[in-house]
Amino acid sequence: GRRVLNMFCYTGGFSVYAMRGGALSVDSVDSSAKAVTLTDANIHLNFPDDTRHRSHAEDAFKFLADMPHGAYDLIVLDPPAFAKHRSAIRNALRGYQRINAKAFAKIALGGILFTFSCSQAITREQFRLAVFSAAAESRRKVRILHQLTQPADHPVNIYHPEGEYLKGLILYVE
Repeated sequence: GRRVLNMFCYTGGFSVYAMRGGALSVDSVDSSAKAVTLTDANIHLNFPDDTRHRSHAEDAFKFLADMPHGAYDLIVLDPPAFAKHRSAIRNALRGYQRINAKAFAKIALGGILFTFSCSQAITREQFRLAVFSAAAESRRKVRILHQLTQPADHPVNIYHPEGEYLKGLILYVE
């Protein structure tokens, strides 16, 4: 029963699950037109002739800036790795803070935000700090509902902490 925004949709996995879960509407956004075509194909395979889905080949930051306040009850932010090397950490953290601040500012009251980092160069603590800074910047009250990491079939070697590449937070936004 939620209005869902799937940012950085790629092949639309989160969009398919949202529709299967009974979303009122789902918008899928990716800067890659090829990714949007893949998403559309997956939606059509799973939900032929369903009008709840719309796709947009557009820059995520621009889409969030242009969207009206409260348009979505649930937003998924699952960007590609913002930092593939240690030299990119500073810019990546700014990117995570910027994208999350925009989502916090625009999500409906009582909204749920799923936010992820798959950058192995970014630590869990750095990602959390970027997200928490974004929440403070947006002046929204935010609670952590759940913390996520990669599944058990991707174990982290204690001698290679960068192996903990996937960090995720499920947040309730008042």
